[in-house]
Amino acid sequence: MLFTKASEYAMLSLILLSQAKHPKDVDTISSELGISKSFLAKILQNLAKEGILNSFKGANGGFVLADKPSNLSIKYILESAEKRKVNVFECASSRCDCPSSKGDGCKIWPMFNDLQGRIDEFLDQITLADIMKR
Repeated sequence: MLFTKASEYAMLSLILLSQAKHPKDVDTISSELGISKSFLAKILQNLAKEGILNSFKGANGGFVLADKPSNLSIKYILESAEKRKVNVFECASSRCDCPSSKGDGCKIWPMFNDLQGRIDEFLDQITLADIMKR
């Protein structure tokens, strides 16, 4: 479906970083979460490029949240981690972009499109702070 290991690792890393008092480097985060260092590094770089994390170089370097958890929507986090829109279905978001060229006559596309809209809205309303409270 829509969430991959990148999504999961991004969320776990952000929760860990939100509780840290100082920057944490990739080695520390991967060790604490039991995640592949090289895969995690790519995810954290994506999050930094999107402005979710700030990164610092040097001996005391690492990553920190760039904003408060209450300002980071789950939708934005997931799309930043995945480097793509988080879709429920592989079908195109527009009938005219249908990969099978059958979009105009597709009977299930309206239902999937409605579902996608509801999921987008739901994920946009939930923040990292909300996840941390649960």
